[in-house]
Amino acid sequence: MSSPDTPPKLYAAREPIFPRRVEGSYRTMKWWLLGAMLAIYYITPWLRWDRGPEMPDQAVLLDLANRRFFFFMIEIWPHEFYFVAGLLIMAGIGLFLFTSALGRVWCGYACPQTVWTDLFILVERWIEGDRNARLRLHRKKWDGEKIRKYGLKWVVWALIGLATGGAWVFYFTDAPTLARDLVTLQAHPIAWITIAILTATTFFFGGFFREQICIYACPWPRIQAAMMDEDTLTISYRDWRGEPRGKLRKGQTAPEGTQGDCIDCMACVNVCPMGIDIRDGQQMECITCGLCIDACNDVMDRIGKPRDLIGYLALSDETRERAGEPQLPAWKHVFRPRTVLYTVIWAGIGIGLIAALFLRSDIDMSVSPIRNPTHVVLADGSVRNAYDVSIRNMHGSPREFRIELSDGAPFELELQGIAGQTLTVPADTQHSQRVYLTAPAGSEEALVQSTPARLWVVETAGNERIHTDTVFNGRTQ
Repeated sequence: MSSPDTPPKLYAAREPIFPRRVEGSYRTMKWWLLGAMLAIYYITPWLRWDRGPEMPDQAVLLDLANRRFFFFMIEIWPHEFYFVAGLLIMAGIGLFLFTSALGRVWCGYACPQTVWTDLFILVERWIEGDRNARLRLHRKKWDGEKIRKYGLKWVVWALIGLATGGAWVFYFTDAPTLARDLVTLQAHPIAWITIAILTATTFFFGGFFREQICIYACPWPRIQAAMMDEDTLTISYRDWRGEPRGKLRKGQTAPEGTQGDCIDCMACVNVCPMGIDIRDGQQMECITCGLCIDACNDVMDRIGKPRDLIGYLALSDETRERAGEPQLPAWKHVFRPRTVLYTVIWAGIGIGLIAALFLRSDIDMSVSPIRNPTHVVLADGSVRNAYDVSIRNMHGSPREFRIELSDGAPFELELQGIAGQTLTVPADTQHSQRVYLTAPAGSEEALVQSTPARLWVVETAGNERIHTDTVFNGRTQ
């Protein structure tokens, strides 16, 4: 015992959790989702998409060097960051929607920490055996068997981490080219550093920290309470049916009314990847993965009791069931004003982004007046302004453009270094062109302080055109 003067410990050493293997509908669904999400993550960088000779053929590419994002036929430029912002807002609202309807389903089924932890536990189970074998090995002193099994497990974990980090960097450059550079040791140091960091974090987060990341590092368990209410479906233990709990041997029957359906077999605790007992009520650590439901249903089937002693349940249903009334259909909990509002907002943002995507022009321009000096008086008394016009060709082939003024504009237009008013902009390129506007000597535009002016960029082949308004600075009296 510690003395009264000894300060209490604020941190308890982690007790490793060794979840038992379980079969059931929720576990099967998690396996399918795990396989699908890992396949998407590892395969996506290798998908090809023909964009012509001027562009990379990678279907999904975050081209940081040229500040562009490619997603199959979609190309997002830096000035279109609102698309990325919109997707992030949709992701947040989607998380609110699913949490308010079904609790922490993201954490239990789709969170990367959950997916890779499941994969690491699968490897651990293949090499060391199920829960009891892993417990014995953990408590065993170091010997040849423990060194061999732990060493093999850590090597496989490291390979998974390496594949994870390697797949990540493939999203930021052409995957086949980078793979060749990695094999020949010619890749950029940033690629090696990124792979090393992601390999290490995957190895430790999935292999050793596991539930600690969910409990201590992730803020979502503390935020989720604001998203849930009495109609949220989440995993609960029907204590009014299971209590008082008690042990029962095979073939034994408890006297009527002396014992609930729970036989205190600890199956729900032994399969929990978070190491909690769902029978203690709602807990921050619960990720609603459903494995305790599978374990309990298996036990109920074997002892001849009704299923769903542990199941998805809303607080409002608990009140109804305690009163002997049936549980409401799940759709009545899912489709309620709160979730409908989230859905409308989520869909509205998505529709807006799709509309903006298809209505955007393949041409973009900006005009920046030269401020130093604002104007120049030429020898004949005329006044000239200079502008930097940026033309962005967001098309997969080179295009010819003409820069012109609005009809009737009292200015002369000249392009620096180019005879005439046409220029060619390569595919998916931004071109900057110095443009001069000149007002004749003695004209009103040459004498007043500022005159509105409108510059047009017109595609010579397709007549697609855009404009930008600017100001012509004259010679003040």
